[in-house]
Amino acid sequence: MAPRDNANTASPGAAPTSAADQATADAIAAAEAIGKGRPTPTRKEREAARKRPLVPNDRKQAAREHREKVNAARERARIGMANGEEKYLPLRDKGPQKKWVRDYVDARISIGEFLIPVMFVVIILTFIPSVEAQTISILALWAFFLVAVLDSTLLGFIVRRKLIQKHGADKVEKVRWYAAMRSLQLRALRLPKPQVKRGQFPD
Repeated sequence: MAPRDNANTASPGAAPTSAADQATADAIAAAEAIGKGRPTPTRKEREAARKRPLVPNDRKQAAREHREKVNAARERARIGMANGEEKYLPLRDKGPQKKWVRDYVDARISIGEFLIPVMFVVIILTFIPSVEAQTISILALWAFFLVAVLDSTLLGFIVRRKLIQKHGADKVEKVRWYAAMRSLQLRALRLPKPQVKRGQFPD
């Protein structure tokens, strides 16, 4: 009979202890909920969250969400590159010297940037049924092309000389070809896009 009495005595004591622990846990959860500004999730919600699979069951939905994330990241990179943000630029455009060259070229009126419009005009003139007109247009195109090449070559030497004065000969990167190729592009088609106005040369 004594063991039975001990069991009966211990059993009622265990229940209040468990209830007290549960009440303490509920109080802590309520305090955290107040601090977070949202209600404490119910037990069913917590169990559902623990049972939620890491990989969605709907593979089509998962693939769609993945494509949306990839497209958003690609669009952000495209905008960042167009705006000249350093972390989105390809290797050939990275660095403060390349940015300085871009600003210098964009602030300048280069002959080469009008090469494409001149070529378009010459192509139209070749349809004129006149050998003289076609010959003159072709010769004019070649003359314009040679002048544009000379201008872009001169530009390459100019930017290198200015960078040597700014940074020293041993610290200047290879920028002459970079400057020449950018000067041969239409201003509206250059990437990264021009960040300076005409005549706004960098220091």
